[in-house]
Amino acid sequence: MTDIRVWVDGRIVDPDTPAVSAVDHGVTVGDGAFETAKIEAGVPFAVTRHLRRLDRTMAGLGLPAADHDRIREGIDAVLVGEPIDFGRLRFTVTGGRGPLGSDRHDCDLTHIVTAVPHAPPGDHGSVVTVPWVRNERAATAGLKTTSYADNVIALAYAKARGALEAVFANTRGELCEATGSNVFVVVDGALSTPPLSSGCLAGITRELVVEWCRADGVEVVERPLPLDVLTRADEVFLTSSIKDVFPVSGVDGRTLPAPGPVTERARAVWQRHAAQGSDP
Repeated sequence: MTDIRVWVDGRIVDPDTPAVSAVDHGVTVGDGAFETAKIEAGVPFAVTRHLRRLDRTMAGLGLPAADHDRIREGIDAVLVGEPIDFGRLRFTVTGGRGPLGSDRHDCDLTHIVTAVPHAPPGDHGSVVTVPWVRNERAATAGLKTTSYADNVIALAYAKARGALEAVFANTRGELCEATGSNVFVVVDGALSTPPLSSGCLAGITRELVVEWCRADGVEVVERPLPLDVLTRADEVFLTSSIKDVFPVSGVDGRTLPAPGPVTERARAVWQRHAAQGSDP
């Protein structure tokens, strides 16, 4: 783990050395929020948008606002030294020391920032649908919390079946999202993605793809989609902070073009806009 750079509440710490209290509420009950951003050539991407989404998650959890200046201090600290050519930046904010149960005391937030080199994503990958659902009416729907057990289980299910990602429906049987990605589909040339009301995370890459495609004349429709749209979609792609626009080559064993023409156009739009600055 020596390649992981770790900063906790104002100091760089050894990644193998305990640095968070055993009774931190993020440890005991998953009471916290986090963000993951891509690092390229030592520079993190879209940090301001990630901080804004962190604010939404903290508010949704009923936690005090995170300290943006403190997080940026941590980001600077973990990016000092040898530039990370391609990697993952993560900042996590928890409820701090608390009781062992779900009650909260006064929140003295814990701020954690980490950075680590990461292999660039491949050219394409397959996905499988999973037998579990996202609850679009849950208290944490659309929030990026540290309570990630559902995703861990679903991703293990996908990996056991040779897939890269796992895709969830919601309780209404609608296409929702993958464990760490948003999903876009192309049917008869039309590009669509589930709306935020489906319970999916408001992905930063999703947000930018929708904005930039529309700005460049590529229509993107946000609308409810039945899960079985994946059985007839002409193209599917994922979006995430690490994968950008990522072509899906198969869904539940059905082969798809990767990339198809609409995916290729969306990826070209992404690359052109993303090259204009690291904090869009």
